[in-house]
Parts: sequence; structure tokens; C-alpha cells
Amino acid sequence: MRQALSPVIRMPSHRAPRTALLALALSLFSSGCAVGPDFHRPKTDAGEQFTAQPLPDSTSAADVPGGAAQKLAHGRDIPAQWWEAFHSPALNALVQEAFTANPDVQSAQAALRQAANLTAAQRGFYFPTVQASFAPSRQKNPTGTLAPTLSSGQPIYNLFTTQLSVGYTLDVFGGNRRQVESLEAQEDAQRLQLEATYVTLSTNVVLAAVQEASLRAQIAATERMIAIENEQLQIMQREVDLGAIAVSDATAQEVLVAQTAALLPPLRKQLAVQRDALCALLGKLPSQEPAATFEFTGLELPLEIPVSLPSKIVEQRPDVRMAEDEMHAASANVGVAIADMLPQLSIQATAGGTSTSIAHMFATGNKFWTAGASLSQTLFAGGTLYHHEQAAVDALDEAGAQYRSAVIAAFQNVADSLHAVVFDAEALKANRDAELAAQRSLEYQRKAQELGSVSYLALLNAEQAYLQAVVNRVQAQANRYADTAALFQALGGGWWNRNDTSGKDGVKKASSE
Repeated sequence: MRQALSPVIRMPSHRAPRTALLALALSLFSSGCAVGPDFHRPKTDAGEQFTAQPLPDSTSAADVPGGAAQKLAHGRDIPAQWWEAFHSPALNALVQEAFTANPDVQSAQAALRQAANLTAAQRGFYFPTVQASFAPSRQKNPTGTLAPTLSSGQPIYNLFTTQLSVGYTLDVFGGNRRQVESLEAQEDAQRLQLEATYVTLSTNVVLAAVQEASLRAQIAATERMIAIENEQLQIMQREVDLGAIAVSDATAQEVLVAQTAALLPPLRKQLAVQRDALCALLGKLPSQEPAATFEFTGLELPLEIPVSLPSKIVEQRPDVRMAEDEMHAASANVGVAIADMLPQLSIQATAGGTSTSIAHMFATGNKFWTAGASLSQTLFAGGTLYHHEQAAVDALDEAGAQYRSAVIAAFQNVADSLHAVVFDAEALKANRDAELAAQRSLEYQRKAQELGSVSYLALLNAEQAYLQAVVNRVQAQANRYADTAALFQALGGGWWNRNDTSGKDGVKKASSE
């Protein structure tokens, strides 16, 4: 509870009643306190590393695009435009386009503006309410048994009344201050929601580009394999015509060609669906797909990945910061509930004039004024206020548990991403080695079959093994790009380093200190 010293106010007895009321109001307001708990950021024991076992400083490497060794630069900050590390101008342009046109961003921007306006509206209760009114009427007096209202005795007359009213509810126990505090925390949470939308959107655009590159590589590998198998089928058909091999051998190769060709339509469908998804991220219809396409040769794997210190994660992760702000809002709401149980003090004043003529409303004898105060205290409400307070305390406990859950999930996310970066690099190296081995085996089987030393069944098996090895290698390539993007996102996405901190969205720059 914040408590201020109350000044001693002495008033001469001859002062007007409204002066006494004003002095009393100032005294009570200055001695007021904000009831309820003061919020303090929860402490988190982040430790010195993200994983139970130390990870290597660099990853394995393979001689394919996306196979370079990556260095984990511990303690380095995350750049705001982290996607530029892939060195793809087309990708950079699409991310910026998504930031401008994606409906989710626009929705989050509107929600932030709404939260700011709600906070500003609540701050208005710090000030008195001033209302002016003008009430004209035409009236007829009963003149039979009652005295006439007007001194002139006229039964029918016009009456004009104008008045100015001032009312103010003193925030003695800080209920309004706590309400503003709660709304400010919710506004901060919405600001972080906008930042999280930017981070998620940029990650999804990068992942869409990586998935497109993977599908194009798988389609190209399948088409190459179909060409190889068709070439082999033509050779076998000539050998059947010469009576060198059985028709069943050529038929088996023909079946293999058909099976491999059947893999293409699903891959092409996935590519079309992926392009549609990319259009949606850009805020476009599927018929408005961008001209840019993506392949692994146009994406460079970042050779160095900045990895923040564990102690920075609770500052950098938007979801953790949002959970903290939600906890802050819940803490302030406890104070609001407590203040509702305490006395409420209001002061009111009215001044005006009334007359049968507009020109004489404020003439001597036609003016009036009132001044007063009211003190109210709920004595019985069936336990409503008490249970409101208990519900606010329960909401604070819930928000605290959700904050701890968000912290745990954040550290788990970073650890999972680090493991993926390291072990998927090893997986790509292993898949590349398997691909080279399968390619050598296929070449050997083809030469051996030409010499008649192996059966066509062995050749068919070698062709199938090579195709599967190529597909596995392509998928492993995609994993490395995707793992890198996921790690940038897990570390917070660098939103605190954004330069456009005063744009249409009204986002304030946050500090990771």
C-alpha cells in the first residue's frame, strides 16, 4: 500500500461551505492509498545454459546447399530483421509485404489502439465531471385553489433554466488508480501481442519459403529419377526384342517407372497448397500469388546464430512478457475489488439560473447554487463484494501459474530448437552420405547388369534406394533451414531491436535490459 503524508489544513470559520468541501477533498485525496498488492516482477532462476548437457559450439557440415557448419554465438543479441541472414532479397521483400498486408497484423494493431483508448478513458475518472444543461418549458398554473407560482399571477408562462453541475468521486483508496494500472498492463500485453504477431508472421513466411524449396527439390529429384528409370526401361525393351532378357524383367521396370511417376502428383499438390498458404500470409488470395519462387540454391544458411543468454529470455519472449503483464493486471484487479468494499466519497456542486425570460436568467434573485458531499458504504450485499475480492485473488493465482508455465515453455522451446540445430545437422550429413552411397550403388548395379553379373531385381532395388536417399537428403536440408528460423523465433525474434517504433501501430520500443 502506498501511503502519503496528509497535510494539515486549517480554515477560518467564515469561509464559504464550498471552500470547506474543497479543503476536505484535498485532505482526503492526499492521504489516500492504493489498496491491494503492489506488483513486482517474478524472479526466475534461468541458470547458465538452456540444456542439461553442453552443446557443441558448431554443428556438423555436409557438401550440399544448407549443409554448412553453423556456429552458435552464445551471448550475442538477436537482430530485428533476422530473416535477412538467409541472404534472399525475394524473401526479405515478402516478409515486409506480409508486415504491411497481413490481416492478423492489422487486427493486432487495432486491438492495441483499442486498449490504449480504454486506458485513456479510465484515466478520465481522475478529473471532475462537468455537465451543462438548458431546460426550456411552457407551463400553466392552477389558479383556482392554489397560489400562483409567479408573482405576476399569470397562469401561462415560459420557464427557462440553465445550470452547470460539477461532480467528483475522490479516489481515496486508489480504486481508480488500480483500475488504470490494470488497463495499462493489459495495454502493454496487447503491445506485446502485436510484436508476437510480427515475430510469428516473419517465421511463417520463412518456413513457407523453406518448405517450397524442399518440395521443388523433391519434385526435381523425382523427375530425374523418372528419367533414369525410363532410360533403363528403353534399354530393357530393346533387350526383350533381342531375346536377351525375359519380358517379366522389363515389366517390372515398367511398374517401377509408374510407381515413381505416381509420386509426382502428391508433391505438386503440396507445392500448390504451400503457395496458397504463402499468399494467405501476404494477405492475398490464391489467385494473386507472388512472382518470387524459392529453391535451396537461393537461400543461404546463416553461418552464425546468435544465442541469447538464458537470463534474457524472460525479457525477450513476447509470450512470457505478455503473461507477466496479465499477472500485473490481475494483481491490480485485486486492489480494485478491495476498494469496492470501502467507503466511497463524492462531492457535487451546481450553479445556474431560472427565469421566464432568457435575458433575465442570471439576474439578481434568479440565480441558485448548491454544494454538497456524499459518503456511502455498502453494509450488506449477500457476500457479493467479498466473493469478488476472492475471485480476483484466485485470478492472480491463476495468472501466476500461467506465467510460470509460459517461462517453462519458453526455455523448453529454446532447448528443443538448439537440439534440433545440432542433431539435424548431423542428420543431414548422414543422409548426404547415404545418398552418395546409394548413387555409387546404383551406378555399380547398372554397369554390373550390363555385364550380366547381377539380376534386374538388384538394379530395381538400387534405383528405389537412391530415390529414397535423395528425398531423405532434401527433407534433411529443409530441416536445417527450418531449425534456424525456429531458433530465432524461440529466442524472441529480435523485436526489441526494431527501429520503426513510432509507426501507425503505435508500438513502443521495449528494452531487453
